[in-house]
Amino acid sequence: MEEKKTYKPTNDYVFSRIFGYKKNWELLKDLLEAILPDIQIKKIELVKQYSLDKSTIKSRGSVLDVLAILNDNTYVNVEMQVEDYKNTVERSIFYDSGLFHESLQKNDKFKKAKRTIGIWFLCYNIFEEGSFHEVARLKRDYENILLTDKMEFHYIQLPKFKEKCKRISNKLEEWLTFIVNDNTEAVKMIDNEYVQKAEDELEYINADEEERMRAKFRERSEWNYNFDMESMYEHGVEQGIKQGIEQGIEQGIEQGKTEGAKEQNIKIAKKMLEQNLDIEIIINITGLTKEKIESLKD
Repeated sequence: MEEKKTYKPTNDYVFSRIFGYKKNWELLKDLLEAILPDIQIKKIELVKQYSLDKSTIKSRGSVLDVLAILNDNTYVNVEMQVEDYKNTVERSIFYDSGLFHESLQKNDKFKKAKRTIGIWFLCYNIFEEGSFHEVARLKRDYENILLTDKMEFHYIQLPKFKEKCKRISNKLEEWLTFIVNDNTEAVKMIDNEYVQKAEDELEYINADEEERMRAKFRERSEWNYNFDMESMYEHGVEQGIKQGIEQGIEQGIEQGKTEGAKEQNIKIAKKMLEQNLDIEIIINITGLTKEKIESLKD
């Protein structure tokens, strides 16, 4: 029998499932305290709880973020980035400056804009030099004086962490050991109750067939997106290069409408029916109609 794949927190669905659920707010709080030691977190509010629907699970264009407000005055956007599209810095500035802008209500003075912190967990390195946890801030040329503390970017490069961290010595390294999850025995030895609760959540996700299907199809959507992007660049179509991300997303969504993909989705639906999964889950994941799925039961 083929051994089941174990999904890790580096799968962006799994990451959001662990840290983006309101019932797990203590896990997120402990993680953020490890990354942001200058902030004493007295209150944490998850702005939205991640939910699964057909568009988010199939489209790589959707942003699987964990968005929280700390102490009523600081926005924190946490992202897990699996693939390197060579635009991480630009994307992080685009997303997080958008949050900064949205924090202002109509007729608010600019000074009321909330401090915005972006935390980007990366399954690749973007800087050759420096530590695995890089922090970028807005500074003046003159004596490197901080311009403002209202925008801050954290880039946590997981391959560099794995290479440089030989022994766990602080809370951040405990959490990164869990997120990388290369050694479950090492994770279980960590003396942090919140890391252990997160590990319990991870074990539940990997044991639950519906959760595994969600993780699997997020991973599959990533593969589809990568294939679309590679095809565009290989053919060197000028318009495809210029609008690669947008068209890649569109193709990822539309792929489910092709005959070949339909056949694949039918096979997947049959397998899910064998596992007695809820029909709404099957609809969301495969895009098939309820009637079509019902007909597969015969």
